[in-house]
Amino acid sequence: MRRRSGFGWLELFTGILLIALGAWVFVNPGHALTSMVFAYGIAAVIMGVLDIVLYVQVERYTGFGPVVSLISGILSVMSGMLLLLYPQAGALVLTLLFPIWFIAHCIARLAHLPYVRLEAGNGIFYYGLVTNIIGLILGFMMLLKPLFTLTVIRYFAGIYLILLGIDSIVMAFSPMGRNN
Repeated sequence: MRRRSGFGWLELFTGILLIALGAWVFVNPGHALTSMVFAYGIAAVIMGVLDIVLYVQVERYTGFGPVVSLISGILSVMSGMLLLLYPQAGALVLTLLFPIWFIAHCIARLAHLPYVRLEAGNGIFYYGLVTNIIGLILGFMMLLKPLFTLTVIRYFAGIYLILLGIDSIVMAFSPMGRNN
């Protein structure tokens, strides 16, 4: 009898958390920017840890993708810790730091999409491709227009966090999200 692989619990938990954070952004738009900084700090740390875990899982493969995941993961964890430890300073640099995190995370996800396609299929591949291209566009828009970032960051961030959460939940059910 074949032994069944484990379920992607970490991906599922991350997806639920990211969707909750995205919904929180829409429900509480009047909260102080420092509250948002804290929420995004948590999200950045979680996503960074997942990028590092992805690197560990695919390090046996050569190429650019796994190294980008490691670098993105380290930058995400560092950015998240900065936001969590210094929320006042984080509020001031959020207009620069948050777009950089968006861009770094999207590049890391795009770099390992060929592996996702092999393991999880075309549907998840195309969803990840579209989601991360949208994230790159939003990241560069926010980076190039800081005032734009301050006025609409919660909406872009909320939408993107929900999309990332959906991506993580889908990955939890795919063969790639399962523990062997």
